Amino acid sequence: MLQRIITVYASSSPQIAPVYFEAAKDLGERMAALDIACVNGAGSKGLMAAVTDAILGKGGKVYGIIPQFMIDKGWAHPDIRELTVTPDMHTRKRLMAQKSDACIALPGGIGTLEELLEIITWKQLNLYTNPVIILNTNGFYDPFLGMLKKIDADGFLPHKTTDMWTVADTPEEALNLIIEQKKGTVD
Repeated sequence: MLQRIITVYASSSPQIAPVYFEAAKDLGERMAALDIACVNGAGSKGLMAAVTDAILGKGGKVYGIIPQFMIDKGWAHPDIRELTVTPDMHTRKRLMAQKSDACIALPGGIGTLEELLEIITWKQLNLYTNPVIILNTNGFYDPFLGMLKKIDADGFLPHKTTDMWTVADTPEEALNLIIEQKKGTVD
């Protein structure tokens, strides 16, 4: 049976175009409809909050993992009931990966890119063996994907890139890719 927890990396910035919020909401609603839980950084703003709000609004489940200093700053989403508090960012990212059966990276800033690159690195080192999906809403990741192609073309990647990540243009495609890649996985 397909596992049912996906880590979603996403921006915490509220200062972004509506197209990104629409995709985040769509992803959250689709995850809830498929009874797929989300694990994320428990942020109260931006795309992270949009995914959380959409999932919770449809009766789905969200597991938040957040460092204490972010709680102290008031950044935790108030509606996440299953919240794990960590001492630091490193522990947060490790637990998010351990809890999930796949990862989806929505558009985001430096933190989102750092999380995405870390999980790709873990995938390269065989420390994370689940699907990693880059959700390329509105072509956001095109420059990044170009850089990854350059890294690969110049011989800096020891594996085929398709072994480490897959690109989707829509939330529906992202979830379908995970379902397809996880076929044959048993509980």
